[in-house]
Amino acid sequence: MQYFKNTNINFTGYRKQFAMFSIVLSVVGLLAVFILKPELGIDFKGGAEIGLAFENDVDMAKVRSIVGSLDVGGNEIKSFGKANQILIRVTDVNAGPDKIQEALTKSMPDNPYTVLKIDKIGAKISNELFVEAIWAVLLAIIAILIYIAFRFEFDFGVGAIIALVHDVIITFSIIVVTHHLGILNLELDQALLAGLLTVIGYSINDTVIIFDRIRENMEKHKGMEFVKMVNMSINETLSRTVNTTATTTSVLLILLLFGGPVLQGFAFTMFVGIIFGTYSTIYISTGYVIWNHLRTKKTDESQGKKTYSTAKA
Repeated sequence: MQYFKNTNINFTGYRKQFAMFSIVLSVVGLLAVFILKPELGIDFKGGAEIGLAFENDVDMAKVRSIVGSLDVGGNEIKSFGKANQILIRVTDVNAGPDKIQEALTKSMPDNPYTVLKIDKIGAKISNELFVEAIWAVLLAIIAILIYIAFRFEFDFGVGAIIALVHDVIITFSIIVVTHHLGILNLELDQALLAGLLTVIGYSINDTVIIFDRIRENMEKHKGMEFVKMVNMSINETLSRTVNTTATTTSVLLILLLFGGPVLQGFAFTMFVGIIFGTYSTIYISTGYVIWNHLRTKKTDESQGKKTYSTAKA
């Protein structure tokens, strides 16, 4: 559905300003990650995690006192969704959950509870999962670079990868800051990692659409100025970009608001990642391609070489 017909928005005219904005935002985001440090979920640090829903609101201080008196290793207790729900993490994988349930049942008989979940994972497995998670992100980015380089040109692939790294850095830094401020419970676990990988896939799909149109227009408009032609390509795919982004973020917003704590991390990661993925596709990936094209053309002209305005099909 074409909501935007014959638009002529000057996207490429502000590429330098947006590139500087992204650089500053990425640097600030990385500093925030190193200073605040992401909180690893049980998937990546090991231990036992117990989610409980009490019949009435919970006195957190009393629960901390009860669990703190048990020999279950280091513990962490916080609200989990609603006021009557709590999440307890301990390092004692084997006996910890049973000891906690027994103590709470005995000490709080007037406030019965329901066990929402009990997750257990050993330290060795968690370390392996963490390493594999890092490899998964790196291999995904490398595979995308190879795909874009073969389908278009190498500089297109580099532009796409720069945009992907930009998306991952900014999305992850927003996750860390949001979690640190206590707005949402966004620990680094497998669900959140799945969200980051999905963001990478979504972002590259959006980028390929625009790159395809750029390549088509390079053949159809061989005499057109390259910057103008890229801007025209972005405008021609604008309806598709807006439609896809709007429908996807609408669903994710509903999941974020009503999906509960289990889906919260994935939905928030996707929501933020898709917004910045759309932005980076328009301004970062194409901005790099324009910069590299102009730089190469200037170098060739200074060396007396003949330059072309078309790319390989």
